[in-house]
Amino acid sequence: MQKIIPHLWFDKEALAAAEFYTSIFENSKITVKAKINDTPSGDCDIVSFQIMGFNFAAISAGPIFKINPSISFSLNLETKEEVQALWDKLSPGGQVLMELQKYPFSEFYGWLNDKFGVSWQLIALGENAHGRPKITPALMFTQDVAGKAEEAINFYKSIFENSKIGDIFRYPASPGPDKEGTIAHSTFFLEGQEFMALDSAQRHAFTFDEAVSLIINCQDQKEIDHFWGKLSAFPEAEQCGWVKDKYGVSWQIIPANMGELMSKNPAKTTPVMLKMKKIDIEALRKAGE
Repeated sequence: MQKIIPHLWFDKEALAAAEFYTSIFENSKITVKAKINDTPSGDCDIVSFQIMGFNFAAISAGPIFKINPSISFSLNLETKEEVQALWDKLSPGGQVLMELQKYPFSEFYGWLNDKFGVSWQLIALGENAHGRPKITPALMFTQDVAGKAEEAINFYKSIFENSKIGDIFRYPASPGPDKEGTIAHSTFFLEGQEFMALDSAQRHAFTFDEAVSLIINCQDQKEIDHFWGKLSAFPEAEQCGWVKDKYGVSWQIIPANMGELMSKNPAKTTPVMLKMKKIDIEALRKAGE
């Protein structure tokens, strides 16, 4: 099982977005469609899906949060033709952040928000795409946390097993706002999964929020307790397994069999879960029985 799964919060578009993505990407499918009732946001559609074999989850839970580019998804492709084909499918109705063209770091690269607001970086890597995951979540540290990407990478590395730091490229001295030595681009690995991180001291109107969170699938209560204790930095953000870390990144710390626990008796398990901050596996099991 993929240990860490990106989760997208939509107003009403979760299912439509999942259907769109699975229609344009190869090796993609919807794996779960369900509804949870009587939440603080009302009745919510939930959906799980795969894009090129990489797992995502999403919910339609109202306009409380809005997806932004602070967490984007890099599509690590081999050829310019692959990049162009997906760009042509993702760009209609969206917003171009960096034009699709040659850059010093890539022969062919572009960055856009699609029509649902989800942010994608498309890059042609040539032979360097071999052995790379097709999709890499990318965290951009802006506003108050600009310049803290390296600190965050080391923090996450200390928490997750099978973790390491990959390549780091730093900003040189320049008259721009990004400080010399902060991270222009980096890769790191948590539980064997690849992530990217960068700092940006430019004037961005966005930073991390709950619209894109990261689910941690935990094997038992001990693991839930471990990640909860390490990651939760804002008690007021604790709700239904959600926490926010000291950099503002939102995590959902849940049992790997959460769907099974909730589906046994939803009329009983849903109200119990909605009252929780940290997920209590035994309490959910008892409610289901």
